[in-house]
Order: sequence, then structure tokens, then C-alpha cells
Amino acid sequence: MKHKTKYSILLIIFLAAFFSSLFLSQGYSCNAQGVCNVDGTPSFIPEKSTNGYIGIFIFLIVGGLTYLQMENPTNQKKYLIHYGTIIGSLVAIYFLYLQFTILDYYCWYCMIIDFGMVLALILTLMTWQY
Repeated sequence: MKHKTKYSILLIIFLAAFFSSLFLSQGYSCNAQGVCNVDGTPSFIPEKSTNGYIGIFIFLIVGGLTYLQMENPTNQKKYLIHYGTIIGSLVAIYFLYLQFTILDYYCWYCMIIDFGMVLALILTLMTWQY
């Protein structure tokens, strides 16, 4: 896979995650949008998600690094993107585990972020070069 193609795909994933985080931070709960499978918002879901604000910050940084890597590739940016993807994917897998097993509550904005990070991990691992 060509360098720009890999980072273009990663940038699309990070942008989707960024906008999903933006929706979460603004209080767009899953139930208000009619996309969750439960009746009523559970008490553990805050009206405005702090995780959304954290996601905005993280995906803005990683997305910016990805864009800069496309324009001017360096090993430092490549490793920051790769390690950020690995750490983000581990957190995403944990959140997916929580949603599917413990909470039994499915937030589609969260799932876009989590599955996107898992896809980014797969892409990163498949194209890893030292």
C-alpha cells in the first residue's frame, strides 16, 4: 500500500472519530437521535460527554499528525501515529467490551469511534514498516 493511501485512510477514520466525538461532547445522546437500543438514557451516560471532549483533543492531534505525515513524512510522526493508534485501539476495545457485555447499552457515536480505531489498528499493523 502506498504511503499516501495508508495515511489518507487513517485520516478519514480519524476525521469520522473527531466528528463523532464532537457530537458526543455537545450532548447529542444516542436516544435523542433515536439510534440506541434502550428506552431512556441510563444514569451513567452524562448529558454532555467528557469522553467527547477528550476525543476531540486526541483525534485533532492524531489527525493533524496524519495530515502532516502525508505532506512531509518523518519517522517521528509515523511512530507517534502508530503508537497513538495502538493505544487508542486498546481503549476502544475496552469500551466495546463494556458496551457489549457489562452495560448492554449501545451508543452509535461511540461505536463509530471504537470500530474506526480497530480498523485503524488493523491497517497500521498490516502496513507496519520499520
